[in-house]
Order: sequence, then C-alpha cells, then structure tokens
Amino acid sequence: MEQRAILIAERDDAVDLAASAEAEAMRQEILFMGRKLWERQYVDGNAGNISARIGEEYLLCTPTRVSKHDMTPEDICLADLNGKILVGTKPRTSELLLHLEIYRHCPEARAVVHCHPPYATAFALAGAVPPAGYHSEYETMIGPAAVAPYETPGTQAFAETVRPFVRKHNTIVLANHGVVCWADTVTHAEWLVETFETYCKTWLIAQQVSAQLGRPLQPIPTDKIGEILAIKRQMGLPDERS
Repeated sequence: MEQRAILIAERDDAVDLAASAEAEAMRQEILFMGRKLWERQYVDGNAGNISARIGEEYLLCTPTRVSKHDMTPEDICLADLNGKILVGTKPRTSELLLHLEIYRHCPEARAVVHCHPPYATAFALAGAVPPAGYHSEYETMIGPAAVAPYETPGTQAFAETVRPFVRKHNTIVLANHGVVCWADTVTHAEWLVETFETYCKTWLIAQQVSAQLGRPLQPIPTDKIGEILAIKRQMGLPDERS
C-alpha cells in the first residue's frame, strides 16, 4: 500500500506539472520549432524528434508517427528520465532513448533536437563532417562536430553511440542517419541544426569555388581560433579543443 501511495503521489505531481504554465510554454516552443524543421525540409514524413527537460525529473517529448508540421499541444508527452510516459495519449518517439543518453551524460543539456537535414545527412552517409577552422559563425556556435557510428535507430545501442562525444560536442552526426544537437533550450538546439546544415552546404559550395578559382580555401589563423575558444568558454559552449 505504501508503494502504491508513492506511485499515486508521483503521478499527481506529474499531472500538475504537465498542466503548469511552464509546461504549456515549453509545448508551444516545441510545436513552433517542429514546424520550423518541417518548413526548412529538415524532416519529412514523421521523422525527427524534440525533447526538453522540465524540472529535474521529467521531460516533454514529441510523439511517434506524427508529422512535425501537424503536432498539437495534446500530442506532446510528459515522461520521466527512464522514458516512461506519465501524461499523454500518444506513444513517445522511439528515439527518446537517444535524448535520455544525452541528458544522463551531459547535465548542461536541457533540450535535444534530432532531424535529417539534407546536407548534414549527406555527410552522415559518408560518415564524415566538414572540416572545422574555416567559418567564424560555425566555430563559435559548434566548432568540430563529432561522428557517431551506425546502430539501428530506436535501440539502446543506437543511443549509446553518442556517449563518448556528448560532453565535448553539442552537434553529433549519426552515421547513415542524421544529426542530433543539444542546448539549453529547444530554440537554441534548433539554431545549432540550422548552423550545421548551412555550414555543410557552404563547405560543399566552397569546394567548388576553390576548384574553379584554383585557390585553396583559407583557414582562420590559429591565434584567432584561440580567441573564438575564449568566447565559447564565456558562453558555456563545449569544444573538444578547449
């Protein structure tokens, strides 16, 4: 009876939290960013997923098999940090395990966005990322991205592929799959997706320009990279070079 009472109390706490103004604001942010991903063609069909920490014990996440364009507030699930749905009528995304792995191993992560932008995913198919050290905006917001090895999406093995990288990288390419970014808010995590996708596209264009002009691409001077790393430390952004 005592254990049952504890479970009921926890359930009541979750229901109260799900109905809070904080949760409603976070749902709206998730919905807005989901539509933004869809409009930018970073997701198609029911692909991609978004989550955000709320409090220390719970998170909100997108459901499975719903287009990011078509989500409603009622679709957003409240789950605990074991992935158990506490409030919501639709099943959670199967890739929530990936998000949970990031939250467990990177306390700074408060939101995670996973999607399949075309240029970033093209690099994922090659198991590579564009070189760092060339573009100031990319260096400041992301810097070197990591590449996680392929595992079957939705599995615990897939989730664990990011574990070696998540503390030193806020952007990780998932081999043969897509990209995942974490930040302090859903909005900022989506910004990282945009920044990475744009850099992947820019790098490929720059390669063509370099070949046509017969001029090598010019990296940022090493001492100036040091200045960027100092800025990143002040901003609390990770970088494996720090």
